[in-house]
Amino acid sequence: MLKNKTIGSMLIVAGTTIGAGMLALPIASAGLGFTTALALIISTWALMTYTALLMLELHQHADRDATLNTLAKSWLGKRGQYVANFSVMFLFYALCAAYIAGGGAQLQEKINNGFNLEIAPQVGSIILAVVIGTVVTLGTSKVDKLNRVLFSVKIVVLASLFYMLTPYVHGQHLLEMPIEQGLILSAIPVVFTSFGFHGSIPSIVKYVGLDIKTLRRVMITGAALPLVIYIFWQLISQGMMSQAELLQSTGLPGFVASIASIANNSAVATAVNLFADLALATSFLGVSLGLFDFFADAFKKGDGNKDRIKTALITFIPPLGFALFYPQGFIMALGYAAIALVVLAVFLPVAMVYKQRSSNDYNGYTVRSGNIGLAVATLCGVLIIGAQGLQMAGLIPAIG
Repeated sequence: MLKNKTIGSMLIVAGTTIGAGMLALPIASAGLGFTTALALIISTWALMTYTALLMLELHQHADRDATLNTLAKSWLGKRGQYVANFSVMFLFYALCAAYIAGGGAQLQEKINNGFNLEIAPQVGSIILAVVIGTVVTLGTSKVDKLNRVLFSVKIVVLASLFYMLTPYVHGQHLLEMPIEQGLILSAIPVVFTSFGFHGSIPSIVKYVGLDIKTLRRVMITGAALPLVIYIFWQLISQGMMSQAELLQSTGLPGFVASIASIANNSAVATAVNLFADLALATSFLGVSLGLFDFFADAFKKGDGNKDRIKTALITFIPPLGFALFYPQGFIMALGYAAIALVVLAVFLPVAMVYKQRSSNDYNGYTVRSGNIGLAVATLCGVLIIGAQGLQMAGLIPAIG
């Protein structure tokens, strides 16, 4: 039973991480060169895996069902709790609203084409929110089962895509150097957000239990799966086109059109679009599950049917409302996603672990690297926020 939950939890981590943002990676890293992009991806993976393990170090000193709300209050007091709660709600509501709006529009188009109907885009958004909301309300085990199916199909689609595109990879493209140094800074926030899964950690701890050895395996393997897939995706995308050609791609549609044209195969565009749909669904499941359990902890809701329905309403109604009636708000909020994720996945874990270790309570699991590791992680967080700030100020190119 535990082994079954372990595999499912790994796939929840990987599924939450590999969202539709993966498709933005070639655009974000255009102009960097494969070697530089690879170094940036591996460094980001190492940072996010490290801070995920810091979260496990904290969870062993808390209740099984503790979320960031409880953890922050325990180690950082009321102010820390307010910062944690704002970061979670800001980031996750914005992401959920984006998933509902984007996924709803895609679903509406498929229903209209498949059944020769003319439903409004808002209907697609409502259907998607109800389906995902129902699965999350039924519990983590149901999320696990659906995520396994979607993730398996996603891997098959990716394998097919790699098979179709690999013959068109040229080694000389992979040896190109960065065109402009400033582009490295521009790529950092996009690559960083492509490894965001920390919001689902409390849900996985609650699901698996406080077995640190098993949870370490879940975090390391679950984060390594996206790393491997991202590397292969970079090999394909950057090997098919030169850095100059990648820079000329007008966003994601232009990039997809370019690789489909090079492969002379319309099935490529179909596979990319199917992958985007599946990536959105698995990431939406992971994010909304983390938000659901966060609210259940924050409002002290139990696991009874009535309490879970109330928690589901708090989780899904606000982002659905934003997606339907005020789409500009969440699109604007997504511009700050990297900053909120830095607070959530870097600054808070580092601060709480530092406080925990300062109490001289070293019983149980402790992540290696000591205070040096905490300092390096903090500096990385400052660098990411700095890069995002420079983009917003227009001092470096905005990409991704």
